[in-house]
Amino acid sequence: MKYIGIILLLVFVSCKTAKVDDDFKITFKKVPLSAKFENDSISIWGASIVKGDDKLYHMYYSRWDKELGWAWVTHSEIAHAVSKSPLGPWKHKDVALPIRGANYWDGLCTHNPTVHKYNGKYYLYYMGNTGDGKAMGNKLNPIHRNNQRIGVAFADNPNGPWQRLDNPIIDVSPDPQAMDALMVSNPSITQKPDGTYLMVYKAVGKKKPGIMGGPVVHCVATSDNPSGPFKKYDKPVFLAEGHDFPAEDPFIWYQKGKYRAILKDMHGAFTKEGKALVLFESNDGYDWKLSKNALVSKLEINWENGNLQKVEHLERPQLYIENGVPKVLLCASDIVDENGVLQSFNVQIPLK
Repeated sequence: MKYIGIILLLVFVSCKTAKVDDDFKITFKKVPLSAKFENDSISIWGASIVKGDDKLYHMYYSRWDKELGWAWVTHSEIAHAVSKSPLGPWKHKDVALPIRGANYWDGLCTHNPTVHKYNGKYYLYYMGNTGDGKAMGNKLNPIHRNNQRIGVAFADNPNGPWQRLDNPIIDVSPDPQAMDALMVSNPSITQKPDGTYLMVYKAVGKKKPGIMGGPVVHCVATSDNPSGPFKKYDKPVFLAEGHDFPAEDPFIWYQKGKYRAILKDMHGAFTKEGKALVLFESNDGYDWKLSKNALVSKLEINWENGNLQKVEHLERPQLYIENGVPKVLLCASDIVDENGVLQSFNVQIPLK
């Protein structure tokens, strides 16, 4: 009877835990004006935060000169800013991953950072590429676009120096039928409960004709170490029936017994809100489903001054997590100014 009682207790606890998981929800506080990071002459996009032993918050962000147009794929560099709070104000400090020459796989462009501290060392994951170095205004340079690969730099201190690798940690697959035969980008990584690592990344195949290829999907890879080598999983994730390229920019983490992901719904594949941020979950990191409380945010920012601002984009979600609890959601965003020009910034949204 004693053992039956223990079993029933475990079942009861399991059921309560499952209920909590099913009701998992991301909700926002109002955003202080200090949590908007922008620059008059530089386009600022996705960013990621880690806290250093110096008790400062270190932000790594994508930037490029506004005069070049929307030249993220050719001229982005990952820069470094610091603050006493994860909600700013932020002060630019230096460039973490500068240009290092077209002969390197990541020599001309570094973009879409995500930073983590594992086992006392700092790891800065990113997209890198090289090519002819030609900005094409608001058009994508196809050489640079297709040369996107995934890398990691590491350091003992968030101020650097950052050690970069001679090769990507995720490269395209040699099989022309592979999901990631053309290009790979936008890494997101989390440490699993068993101490190993799970990565989700964007990939483009060669099955569709044309220089841009396709389809665009998301892939899973795992490793025993934060810097690889990574073993690829052969099935795409975050799919939606009847939709081509439904999602982008997933950020993954593990909380309350499940893997979680915030990602960009490209055009309303997952909710009726159209373009939005949505929440997914997974028991194992390989099979993902839309969460019960799927909608994370519409294209708006609720500022502390009472202004509910509509924005053109809200993407590149990145969580700042402290002691296993998400505290701040960082997003790249932009608005159209009075001259019809997109003005971009990064916003840090406090979570309830």
